[in-house]
Amino acid sequence: MSNVNEGTIERLVTGTRALGALAIDPALLAETGDTVSRAAFAMAMNVLLFDDLLRRVPSGAAYVAETVARGARITFDHGALRTIRFREGPTGALPAGQDAFQRILEPLGYRVADTYPLPALRMTGRAYCHLDAPEAIPQFFVSELHVERFDEGFVRTAERVFGTTRDPLNADAQDVLAAFAAGGSVPYADAVVALPAIVACFDCHHDPVTLGDYEALLARSGEAAWIATEGNAFNHATDRVADVDALAAWLKAEGRPMKDTVEVSSSGRVRQTAFRADSFERRFAGGVRRTVPGSFYEFITRDADPASGSLDLRFDSGNATGIFAMTRAA
Repeated sequence: MSNVNEGTIERLVTGTRALGALAIDPALLAETGDTVSRAAFAMAMNVLLFDDLLRRVPSGAAYVAETVARGARITFDHGALRTIRFREGPTGALPAGQDAFQRILEPLGYRVADTYPLPALRMTGRAYCHLDAPEAIPQFFVSELHVERFDEGFVRTAERVFGTTRDPLNADAQDVLAAFAAGGSVPYADAVVALPAIVACFDCHHDPVTLGDYEALLARSGEAAWIATEGNAFNHATDRVADVDALAAWLKAEGRPMKDTVEVSSSGRVRQTAFRADSFERRFAGGVRRTVPGSFYEFITRDADPASGSLDLRFDSGNATGIFAMTRAA
C-alpha cells in the first residue's frame, strides 16, 4: 500500500522507469495527501504516456537512457497523437476526431491554446496547454485527419477501417473526469483506479486492418495509414532542449537516424527536429505481416517570447507538417 506522505505523482506511477528520467517541477512532485489535484493527475498521466512511448520507440529509449546515464534529465515538452474525423457523426464508438481527447484533457485543466491548419496533410492540429502550469506540464498536440477532404473511395475505406473503433473510456474514468471538472481534485483512491483506464485511451482500438485497405489508405495519406496500424497512441514525444541545432549536429555525427533538417517556425523562436520513426512488423487481418513505421522521438528548442518574457509555447503549421514526415520516411 502506498504511503499518503509520499508524493502524489510518485504514488500514482510507482515503478515507472520514466519517472526517474524526467525533470518534473518540484512543486508538482511536492503534492501529497489523500486527494489528487488535476495538475498532479495530468503530470502522472504524461509520465505513463512517455513511458509507453519509450517502450515502443527503441531509438528514443536509447537516447533517454544515455541522457540519464550522463546525470541529466528529460524535459518533456509535449506529446502528439492523431485522430480520424468522418464527414459527420462519431468515429465508430468514439466521439469524432479530436473530441475523443478533448473530453479527457479539458477536465484535467487543459485548454486549446491555438489551432493549426495542416492543409497539405488534409488535417487540423490543436495545441492543448495546461492552465495551472503551462511551462511545466507537457502540452498535447492533437491532430485530426478530415476524411471528407479525400475522394469517395478513400472515404469508404476509412469508414470501413475506423468505423470499428471502440470507446475504452469506462464509467469509472468518466466519473473521475467529471469530478475533476467540477472541483479540480478527486480522492486518491478514485484517481489511482481511473488513471490506467484513461491512459489506455491512447492506443489502437479499432479492428485489425486488411492489407488491401491499408495500402488504399497509404496511397492517399501516409497519416491515415499510420493511424490504421498505430491508432491513437502517441505519434511522438518531445524533449525540450537548450540548443536543438547543436544537438542535431552531434546526433548526426553519432550516426543516429535523424531528420535531415531542423524545422524553424515563422517567428524563429521554435526549432524542431526528430529521429526518424522506428519500424515494426504489424499483423494485419488474416494473419498477414508487414513492416510499417511506428512512433518517434522529437527534440524542440523554445526561445522566450519578447512580448511576454515567457517561453514561446506555440507551435507552427510548417514545422508540424515537416515533423509529420518522420513516419513516412521510416
